[in-house]
Amino acid sequence: MLKRFRPTRRGTRRAGLRPDISLVLLFLACALPGVAAAHGVAEGDKGYIQEISGVHLMSFLYLGAKHMVTGYDHILFLLGVIFFLYRMKDIGIYVSLFAIGHSTTMLTGVFFNFGINSYIIDAIIGLSIVYKALDNMGAYQRWFGFQPDTKAATLIFGFCHGFGLSSKILDYEISPDGLLPNLLAFNVGVEIGQLLALGAILIVMGFWRRTPSFLKHAYTANVAMMAAGFLLIGYQLTGYFVS
Repeated sequence: MLKRFRPTRRGTRRAGLRPDISLVLLFLACALPGVAAAHGVAEGDKGYIQEISGVHLMSFLYLGAKHMVTGYDHILFLLGVIFFLYRMKDIGIYVSLFAIGHSTTMLTGVFFNFGINSYIIDAIIGLSIVYKALDNMGAYQRWFGFQPDTKAATLIFGFCHGFGLSSKILDYEISPDGLLPNLLAFNVGVEIGQLLALGAILIVMGFWRRTPSFLKHAYTANVAMMAAGFLLIGYQLTGYFVS
């Protein structure tokens, strides 16, 4: 029997929670296919980015949206951020902070040719998932007796997610011809993809929260999310040391 926990967001009560192993396995089965490809760009898209030059707004808009919708690391972090948020105002604030951080470092990193080793930044992105899962489990209050600033953490990890993408784009040597408008279109696409992913998450969470199983399995879901984050960290660090 797991210890009782108090979610870090308002509107929930204490609940005794027994982990459902099948739920953990299902969650990981969904997450693992994307772990190895976190922030990756499909080979066809990679070749396209390397070959074209000039302004291609619609193409980069599509690539940005595709990246966000298929980016399991982004989606897991977003899931963690909104897990115990119930008011749309709060969701809007946190998602906006993540978008500001993500956009800032993606645009400036590529435009000013500043990147971070892809393995290291993707490991940090995995750490962001672990951090948020532990936050949702109330770990910091139990371990340290205080609650870290969740808004600041969301913004800071948003910066990290943006560097993850900018580092990949720099690796593919995007053409400087039309760079700024293409990057802006890509970023708009990322935000569109983020809204689509967020909408899907909110629909699923909305239905789940209305059932008794939400409080029963909330802790387990965050344990599974934390495990996926650790797997991403391990995969990326292994790649760093063997590459």
